[in-house]
Amino acid sequence: MKTKRTSVVHTQATRLGLALALALGSLAGTAGVAQAAAPMQKTQAPGWYRLMVGSFEVTALSDGTVNLPVDQLLHAPKGRVAEGLKKHYLQAPLETSVNGFLINTGSRLVLVDAGAGALFGPTLGRLSAQIKAAGYQPEQVDDIVITHMHPDHVGGLVAEGQVVFPNATVHADQADKDFWLSPASLAAAPDAQKGFFQGAMASLNPYAEAGKLKTFQADGEIVPGLRSQAAHGHTPGHNVYVLQSEGQQMVLLGDLIHVASVQLESPEVTIGFDSDEPQARAARTRLFKSLAQSGSLVAVAHFPFPGVGRLRAMGKGFVWEPLNYSSQVK
Repeated sequence: MKTKRTSVVHTQATRLGLALALALGSLAGTAGVAQAAAPMQKTQAPGWYRLMVGSFEVTALSDGTVNLPVDQLLHAPKGRVAEGLKKHYLQAPLETSVNGFLINTGSRLVLVDAGAGALFGPTLGRLSAQIKAAGYQPEQVDDIVITHMHPDHVGGLVAEGQVVFPNATVHADQADKDFWLSPASLAAAPDAQKGFFQGAMASLNPYAEAGKLKTFQADGEIVPGLRSQAAHGHTPGHNVYVLQSEGQQMVLLGDLIHVASVQLESPEVTIGFDSDEPQARAARTRLFKSLAQSGSLVAVAHFPFPGVGRLRAMGKGFVWEPLNYSSQVK
């Protein structure tokens, strides 16, 4: 014989089942009716990522990506490039990131490389917009340090002939200035390379004319906590930059490496953009060994955004360990 309580529970369960059946029936009746044809957006979120190095805030900035025919550009034994790409589920042309880095030391705002601007096509040139998306304004930048004067690193200094960073001093190696801003070098360059010189001149001459281009000839401090370190070879004046604060370090590598899927495992492989391939190869090998041993943070211009991680030695080459994503700035 059922108790009164059991009967109440049974009644409640029956009502609940009936309500659920009605709801499911209602849903079934409308399941085939489209509420709206939502269009695909086909856009990404703003490209910036922030972390701390000691007391310094570093913001990685995406200038965009560009397709590079790395199978034609890399100088490697036959089949090596295809092998490396396939191993990492990639193919040529390789969609390649162009990254810049904004450093807030607390007293100065420093930009490392300025992106391509309008010099490399419509998929690049977004660095200034990313700075704004990240909470800053181009007018707030105090210093810009250039790893080298290739167009994808300096093109963002100007827009439609006007300087983008009106209050900034640009710092670069004297050897790059003497080479890329020389009318004689432009005249002597092969036709296929003249655009590199013209891009550098268009980007940097407005700052030089305003007294805002400052060069250096040896390793040294650019601003407190950030120093240059020569890594010549990719260009005559290519430099990396070493950021240090409160016992922590990040090394910003510029174009010391381009294609992770090939050049990490085979660091001897060079690229057609290198001015002096043996020198570029030696600089990469020397610095990579040191960075793998120290465990220093590394920031790379052409690794997939945000391009921050560490190098680990493996065999005759290296492995890239991307920085673990964090939703906190720490």
